Amino acid sequence: MAVFSVIIVTVPPAGQGAEGGGPFVKIDGRESLLRSVELFLNRDNIKQIQIVFTPEAIEEAKRKHGGHFSFSGVKVVSGGPKWVDQLAAAAEKISDESTHVIVHDAARPAVAYSDIDELMNEAEKHPVVSLATPMRSTLVEVDEGGGAMAFHQASRFMSVVTPQAFKKDRFIELAKSRTEPHASEVTLLKGSALNLRVGSGADASVIKAMINMLPKPKMKGPMTPFEEAQW
Repeated sequence: MAVFSVIIVTVPPAGQGAEGGGPFVKIDGRESLLRSVELFLNRDNIKQIQIVFTPEAIEEAKRKHGGHFSFSGVKVVSGGPKWVDQLAAAAEKISDESTHVIVHDAARPAVAYSDIDELMNEAEKHPVVSLATPMRSTLVEVDEGGGAMAFHQASRFMSVVTPQAFKKDRFIELAKSRTEPHASEVTLLKGSALNLRVGSGADASVIKAMINMLPKPKMKGPMTPFEEAQW
């Protein structure tokens, strides 16, 4: 059975902007990053969870959430300022027993538990597996001035989202070289369209609605402070 190490990143992926708060936006009173951590708790094949903060944010994160992280066994790591920098920082601390690595954006708290289950199942068969969500409208290709150049049917495209799963050796190789996997090695797994990214406080009510629409998982054993707060 695959053994997973989870890395939760608090800076945005390339091209998705750093404005608006993202992981630190409160959804129904609790920051998105806490809800993202909850997605991976109480899973037998997840043996390690790391959450990465930029050096300037880590002390505040420890002050606010250190007790919860410690109780749940979540390790706090410093790295940044870019997505690839945070992945590289966490790669150095992956547990020896892990065979696979899951990477997740802390600003994506509305992920179906069944999507994560399927992602972990598929990870045993492929070097890289990523959730992807369908596009809903026609796309238009524009020039540098914003003028329309070509239209593309939505059915030909999907949005690549997180979580993503990697075989550990391949992940470490990518993290050290600070490169993305080749498209040809990535297996796409169609996930729930409710998996939206929090950009700013204006998104909080929408994300809360998405979370409420997801089916609740069956809980195993005593709940952590994270889950107690959720219910």
